Amino acid sequence: MMPLSARSGRKPGNVAKIGAARGIMRKTTSDARGRENRTALAVSLLLFFAFVLGCAHHPPSVRGVPGASPAPQIPWTPPRASAPSLAARAPEIPPELLSLAREWTLADIVDIALRNSAETREAWEDARSAAAAYGGSLADRYPSVHLGAEAARARTFSSDGSENDRETYGASADLAYLLYDFGGRGASIDESRQALLAAGWMHNAAIQDAALRVQQAYYGYVAAKALLEAKLSTLEEARVGFEAAEERHRSGLATIADVLQARTALSQAALAVEELRGETLTTRGVLATAMGLSANTDFDAALPPEELPSDPVLEGIDRYLEKALAARPDLAAARARALQARAHSRKVRADGLPRLTLSAGAERSYAGDPDEYDDIYRGLLSVRFPLFTGFSHRYARFEAEADAAAAEARLREAEQAVVLDVWTSYYDFRTAGTRVRASEDLVKSASESHDVALGRYRSGVGSVLDLMAAQSALENARAERVRARSDWFLSLARLTRAVGEPISSSAGARMEKETGAGKDE
Repeated sequence: MMPLSARSGRKPGNVAKIGAARGIMRKTTSDARGRENRTALAVSLLLFFAFVLGCAHHPPSVRGVPGASPAPQIPWTPPRASAPSLAARAPEIPPELLSLAREWTLADIVDIALRNSAETREAWEDARSAAAAYGGSLADRYPSVHLGAEAARARTFSSDGSENDRETYGASADLAYLLYDFGGRGASIDESRQALLAAGWMHNAAIQDAALRVQQAYYGYVAAKALLEAKLSTLEEARVGFEAAEERHRSGLATIADVLQARTALSQAALAVEELRGETLTTRGVLATAMGLSANTDFDAALPPEELPSDPVLEGIDRYLEKALAARPDLAAARARALQARAHSRKVRADGLPRLTLSAGAERSYAGDPDEYDDIYRGLLSVRFPLFTGFSHRYARFEAEADAAAAEARLREAEQAVVLDVWTSYYDFRTAGTRVRASEDLVKSASESHDVALGRYRSGVGSVLDLMAAQSALENARAERVRARSDWFLSLARLTRAVGEPISSSAGARMEKETGAGKDE
């Protein structure tokens, strides 16, 4: 049988050449296709990046609206519903007070204000956050344990064209515990504890500040009401004087000038009454806002008792200063911040000392066959010492020590401010008490003088000028008494806040009733 090359009429050498040529052609074709693919990939990437860069513009749009105005003189138009609206928290009013909207006492008003105050809620949430941070810092006392699992599948392509699949899976457990760090762990926990105490004290201070603000608004409102009542009395007295002037004029004992002067005084009193009505509504809106309610809330507040309580200042100024330095929540917060800064300084110092850590672990891994596995156990006792950190730790210590010194300086400043606050509030209260007693005497004498002037005018002895002067003096005396009483109550509230005494209101009793607090276990 003849060879294939002979049968085909080709020489053996030519067959080899043809095969080699075909191999070269296949390689050339493959290289060309590879170049074409790479070229197409590069062109695609260029087109993609050109598209992305074309889409980017400044300023970026927000829901189809440019994120900034096109020019400084053109106002920006925000997009519709640019942010999800937050539902406003409805004001909270105890149910038992809804039926007493015309008889709210100061204790009720303080109760409602503390329930709805944004400042007290913010301080409360800050205290809760600090408590959570303190709980997280306690984790350093315990070891940390981590569990892990993994599964992997890999396919390997060899140069000879063979493929190999490999599957691995397993589970592991690791434990780590800080054995010793020269007090850094304790300092970190102490820092979080002092931050917690500071936040709690600031919450108490926010409650007292909110109560003082609402008391100021309350006494402003009741003072306006009292002035309105005093002005109504003045209006009635002016009406009586006008009627007396008309009667004397009809009897021929007075001229028309007396009637006109008396009518002018009556008109002025009526105008003052209307002005005070508007001022009373304004101050009621201020009080409603201080309570966290809408300004148009329909309510009224009871007036304080006509007879002032007995003088509560039974102790000397030194005793009040001692109480304030021990009980003021803002001062206690400043002390806690100073201790927090000192603890942070100790923590930073410990960061530059060695740390002794213990770690251990266990692992079981499988490689395809579930009956074949490897168990690995690890144990490590390590010491870490920051030998050189580019002087960063040294400057961190300087910073922490300076912060601690600054916190202590702020503490001394806060103590001096508390002393001045108590001193000023104490003597303001004593002065207010003196003003109240003097104003009572002034009203009494002015009232007697007015009665005498009215009697003299009716009998034809006195003049209308004497009567109007007596009316004016009585009006001023009544206004002074209202202001003196209001200042007395306000100075008492400021003295209570300066000393740091707890707020006296029905809020605590209601909270205990609602939450069940204060009951015997």
